[in-house]
Amino acid sequence: MNPFTAHRGKVVTLDRANVDTDQIIAKQFLKSISRTGFGPHLFHDWRYLADGRPDPSFPLNLPRFKDASILVTRDNFGCGSSREHAVWAIQQYGFRVVIAPWRQNPGGRIPAFADIFRNNSFKNALLTVELAPEQVDRIFQCTRDIAGLELTADLVGQRIVVHAPTEESYPFEIDATVKERLVKGLDDIGLTLQHTAAIDAFEGRHDTHLPAPARR
Repeated sequence: MNPFTAHRGKVVTLDRANVDTDQIIAKQFLKSISRTGFGPHLFHDWRYLADGRPDPSFPLNLPRFKDASILVTRDNFGCGSSREHAVWAIQQYGFRVVIAPWRQNPGGRIPAFADIFRNNSFKNALLTVELAPEQVDRIFQCTRDIAGLELTADLVGQRIVVHAPTEESYPFEIDATVKERLVKGLDDIGLTLQHTAAIDAFEGRHDTHLPAPARR
């Protein structure tokens, strides 16, 4: 897994809450046994018309959002089934960062991201950033007002920088263990390999052959 320390890129906004994983990558595209080829099908049912042509009104198809690598959306992104393909589709389209707000309602706080989606993202080096609602609203406004708006997601400094005429900076929280893994580029296998010496020493102290079965 490639290390993630900071990323600067163009923003595209998706003004929808409760985007579930079937909307991110529809079930008919999950037949592949490979981890490649999902990017063209990201948001398929919204991105394309019934005849297969791109929907000119969908944000990802607008010329001003071409080559965007930071997606800014609304709360509860990635809800629904636990398919890891949703993260693969987002990455393979070209996104490195997804930003969304938490939201308070009478029943409690709604998180920016569903838990399983967020965990799948970290394991694949896709940075998910939760900001306050007013900060995300401000990014939406800047994106409307400034063509080609860029943000920087600074993981080491734990801040989002909005490159407007007057720069704005929003701090964000992230679990320290997750941050370390992303900065060092450690997936689950890489994390295990950090303990190779201890594993080798353990195996060296034990007989790796199974005993012969006892005769009856």
